[in-house]
Parts: sequence; structure tokens; C-alpha cells
Amino acid sequence: MTYNHILSKSTDTITLISINRPSKLNALNIETIEELHHALKKANKDKNTKVIIITGSGEKAFVAGADISEFADFNEDEGKNLATSGQELLFDFIENLPTPVIAAINGFALGGGLELAMACHFRVASDNAKMGLPEVSLGVIPGYGGTQRLPQLIGKGRAMELILTAGMIDANQALAYGLVNHVTTQAELLPFCEKIASKITRNSPVAISAAIKAINAHYEDGINGFEVEIEEFGNCFGTDDFAEGTSAFLEKRKADFSGE
Repeated sequence: MTYNHILSKSTDTITLISINRPSKLNALNIETIEELHHALKKANKDKNTKVIIITGSGEKAFVAGADISEFADFNEDEGKNLATSGQELLFDFIENLPTPVIAAINGFALGGGLELAMACHFRVASDNAKMGLPEVSLGVIPGYGGTQRLPQLIGKGRAMELILTAGMIDANQALAYGLVNHVTTQAELLPFCEKIASKITRNSPVAISAAIKAINAHYEDGINGFEVEIEEFGNCFGTDDFAEGTSAFLEKRKADFSGE
């Protein structure tokens, strides 16, 4: 597939995906969402890719929001379909991807951009980043999971304030809220994310996938996260990675995980 709005580059065990619409501050449109879905699906199937990093092209924006011009004339049904398809194709897809996805927030992450970052497994921001969900200032609400994921990450009260005021917070405030894990300079952002990714790649891909599934289960209605943890814990005992990891530990050597 030829991409018009993203760049995807794989090196060793990391795939870097950049949203590349600089004239629109990397705003998400339907085509970009579809391209991201394809690139993420491809990276997840690549046995060499152990971690995916998502960032924005340029120095101003991660993703400055959704492309408002694309849906300004939508009716109610079209709006519902937009949110449904977007969540299925990209936001829920990322959250449940067995390959870890890190958001490298290199500037504005507003609206759909912050929702994209929140769907990732965790976030690192550059010190110039600004984050917010300004949708109510446009007469709409976040539609790509923002009303659900933001309270999970920063608490109900803070999420209510941020969404209802349509305000923005800077990277340090986001760090204090727990919305991002780390703050770096813009120059250090990708190298820092790659350093974290390299730590992840030393571990068992099978166990990482199981951990993501178990952690996410806690936030699913009607699902007992403890039961999912027990199930996934038990499943690990039947993997080659478990045999290799325990053998390596007992033999005092570095594990060589196959991902099986």
C-alpha cells in the first residue's frame, strides 16, 4: 500500500510511524486513519518488529486534531458512523494490539490527536507539547474514546475539567497528571522512546502480549481482570519463551526469546 499521509520506517526491532500532513498540523482525516491502521497491522505481523512508535512529522504537532473540514456537514448518523469506524479501525485497534505502541508526542496533541496518544500503551512528550480535548468548543464531544480513556488515565475530576473547559495543558502538567510517563526535549524525544523500546525488546513478546491483554481487561465492562490475568499467566507456562526465560535465569545467561 502506498501512503499519502504517513511515513513508516522499520529498523531492527522498532517500527517508527509518523503522521505526515504538515500543512494540516498532522490532523487526522479518514484516509490517514485507514493508512495508520494498515501500517500498524503490517508492523504487528512483522516478526522483527517488537515495538511501534507513533509520532508526528515536523516540530509543531503530534496530531493537532481531526480534520474538521471533512465532517463539518455530517448529519447524526454520519457522525455516529465516523466515531464507530474510527474507534474500530484505529483507536481500539491500537489499545488491543499485542505489540507495544509508544506515543512520542512532539507538539500539539489535541482532540483526535490526544485520543490517538491515549490509545497507545503509554506516552512520552517533548517539553513543547500541548494537550487537550477542545471538542465542546465546536459543539461536539470527543468521539474517538476521549471521554473514556482520559478519566482512566488522570481521574474523573481532572478529565471533567479538561473536557468541559476545552482547555489545554502543557507537558509538565500532563506529567503531573499521569497523562504522560516522561518529558524530554524535542531533540531527545525519539532517542528516549527508542531507549525505552530497546528495554522492551529484551523481554518475551509472548509475555508482553499477555500482559497487555490482562491490563486492558481491567477496563472492560463485564470482564474480571484478575481472571484474565490467571488465564494468561497459565498460558505462559506452555510457551517456548517461558522455557527459555526460566532456563536462562537458572543458567545465569541472557535469554534468547523466539516469541513462541
